[in-house]
Amino acid sequence: MNDKVLVVEDELSIAKFISRGLQREGYTVLTADDGETGLNTAFSELPDLIILDVMLPDIDGLTVCRRLRDAEMQTPILMLTAKDAIPDRVAGLEAGADDYLVKPFAFEELLARLRALGRRKAPIETSAPLTFNDLTLNPSTRMAQRGERNIELTAKEYELLELFMRHPNQVLTRDQIYERIWGYDFGGESNIIEVYIRYLRSKLEAGGEPRLLHTIRGVGYALRES
Repeated sequence: MNDKVLVVEDELSIAKFISRGLQREGYTVLTADDGETGLNTAFSELPDLIILDVMLPDIDGLTVCRRLRDAEMQTPILMLTAKDAIPDRVAGLEAGADDYLVKPFAFEELLARLRALGRRKAPIETSAPLTFNDLTLNPSTRMAQRGERNIELTAKEYELLELFMRHPNQVLTRDQIYERIWGYDFGGESNIIEVYIRYLRSKLEAGGEPRLLHTIRGVGYALRES
């Protein structure tokens, strides 16, 4: 178990209760105690699962959830609410949450809900073709197209492009790319990412098309329009 879970909860005792329990189960846990920090952490750390309280300082949980979905982040979201009224549950699901849990709750139930969301996550991520601008990536065939032009990809090129396609317009750091694609640290001197970015660019731009994979100097890379 190495899934990364973001817990956005302003009640310190509840946040600690959840974090300690999840860490014992093998999860990597990130925490945020307000909505703005939760949004920033979600975009920068790209967690595998998000636990999101409805009642938060500055930006409430429903707004956080909507903004994540508006940014096309498909990470499963489990909402926590102190309210058990049906309209409140409906509001959470309509905002884009995948499930909800009413406080107070037993940790075993929280864990069961997270595991269910984790199992549900994989097929969702690999079903429909991904598109950005004139670029299409088909997870079923592992083929890419730029307009009408077919692009053949190696296994690692596909994995790298898929990562960018699932997080368009987001800056991905070198550490994030290492962790997601290679799964271990190559060390600060490795240029493996730069090499594969060059490979991808050469294939994506072979027909003279505008650049989509951009270097963000000192930070990482982003899939975005020029």
